[in-house]
Amino acid sequence: MSDIPHTDLSPAERVDDIPRALRALREAVQEALLRHKLAGNPVAVWRDARVAWIQPEDIPVQPDSQGKA
Repeated sequence: MSDIPHTDLSPAERVDDIPRALRALREAVQEALLRHKLAGNPVAVWRDARVAWIQPEDIPVQPDSQGKA
């Protein structure tokens, strides 16, 4: 889950908080990539108008996210 603290914003204001939503999505993607890498599972990506598979050893993860899963 995100470490972003809950605020007193209304649901509509939270939906409109695009930077916060993007940050949460980036964190979720990094966590998913790390979990795939640690489990030894490849991930599918869209590259050059087709699906391509990235092998676990080639999955990029942020240095600060390693070991968090």
